[in-house]
Amino acid sequence: MNEQSNIAEYEWNASDYARHSAPQQEWARELIDKLRLKGNEHLLDIGCGDGKVTAEIAKHLNKGRVVGIDNSENMIALAIQEFPVSQYPNLFFRQADASELSFHQEFDIVFSNAALHWVIDHRPVLRGIYKALKPDGKAIVQMGGKGNAANVVEILNEILRESPWNEYFKDFSFPYGFYSPKEYEPWLQEVKFKVQRLELKPKTIVHEDIEKFKGWIRTTWLPYLCRIPENLKNRFIDLITRRYIEKHPPGSNGEIKTAMQRLEFIVGKEQ
Repeated sequence: MNEQSNIAEYEWNASDYARHSAPQQEWARELIDKLRLKGNEHLLDIGCGDGKVTAEIAKHLNKGRVVGIDNSENMIALAIQEFPVSQYPNLFFRQADASELSFHQEFDIVFSNAALHWVIDHRPVLRGIYKALKPDGKAIVQMGGKGNAANVVEILNEILRESPWNEYFKDFSFPYGFYSPKEYEPWLQEVKFKVQRLELKPKTIVHEDIEKFKGWIRTTWLPYLCRIPENLKNRFIDLITRRYIEKHPPGSNGEIKTAMQRLEFIVGKEQ
């Protein structure tokens, strides 16, 4: 395994992310439906981001409670501001590292959407999830999987070899944990999870226009952007966009599509 990515080193613009994270919210709703909530569960949301998905879950748990954690101080601050306890008394946010969870048999469900691919070594995360779950608990997780956004990655790899950009990416390694089910299953078994489902699911992001695509690049591909000097970032984003559009032209309404791969699993705690 590679060393774990340090997601905390990235300075998230939480409000910008919130404006360009509609696809993640749509995927989260699909996961929420699969939870089949009764309304009294205690749920942990790992990588809650700006909190809008966590707040949506809280509405389903009128007799339960939800804790959302994220490594980004900016994200947690925005979540607390947008979804205060005065309006969401069963919803709590906390800054925490997914690899250093401190919960012990507190939750019926652990949920995570579009977050754990920010971590390279998932084994400490999975151990923490196992400990956080009650004996009959379950976890449902979706994240970027093997081959995720391959067309974007291909263009980034091309640009990173070119001048002047190559000087900003010395000693750079791929910052995401995009894994296949074959790679992932041994880690789940090592933690003694009972695997109910583990699969790679193709999805497509549809960006309404070029500006939406640029916003997605700016907020989702942060490990690349943070390497670029501030005065060159817009130029870098414009170059990625131009190269992408050359290979994948917009549709008749100006929409831009990106093929994605999502790794999804549902696991239970072995008795």
